[in-house]
Amino acid sequence: MINCIIVDDEPLAAALLENHISRTGHLKLAGKAENAMDAYKLLQTKPVNLMFLDIQMPHLTGIDFLRSLPQKPPTIFTTAYRDFAIEGFELEAVDYLLKPITFERFFKSVERVLRNRTDPGEEFIIIKTEGMSRKVPIHDIVYFESQGNDIRIVLAGKESIISKNTITDLESVLSGKGFVRIHRSFMINSGFVTAFNNNEVLLGIHHIPVGRSYKNEFNAFVTRISKGSIN
Repeated sequence: MINCIIVDDEPLAAALLENHISRTGHLKLAGKAENAMDAYKLLQTKPVNLMFLDIQMPHLTGIDFLRSLPQKPPTIFTTAYRDFAIEGFELEAVDYLLKPITFERFFKSVERVLRNRTDPGEEFIIIKTEGMSRKVPIHDIVYFESQGNDIRIVLAGKESIISKNTITDLESVLSGKGFVRIHRSFMINSGFVTAFNNNEVLLGIHHIPVGRSYKNEFNAFVTRISKGSIN
């Protein structure tokens, strides 16, 4: 059971969240607060595993409040404004929900919290897509494909993401995390490799070609595979 609190000065928004929580078997509402000071008191008196935190509040914003906490509970930001997503993710927020929040979108965030509780070391990258910054768990990424000025990110069992990032940018970010550049247009997550030969790598149903100028990287990858290490 996850003890959660709602911090929101809008009664209707708080009531909607409370209704969503009541429909979710893994959540228990431990309290509600209309401002940062009341929220701080709740955090001092109750065990809190998850905080639903509004951004625009009187006296102190949700972002400034979270930044001030020496011990930050897992937090899902709730707001009517898109402009704070990057700041929210920089504070390692679990998610960023736009009001009015549907139950389906709410439940997806809660599932992420449950997954993180079983895997607290989960790593992620921030991807720019559709005018926003999106938090993408590294273990969900199958491969990256360059498409002109864009990049397609193929996720395991989920939709693909189109982003303005470049493979070169992401290659430096993901260095040492199991990703291998095997083609000018492709970088793969070696954890999804199911088979390979000198010309292509299979990631389940996905066939990825090996580029001529990336033979050295590919051979190094094959050597690590043969030694039982793909990091």
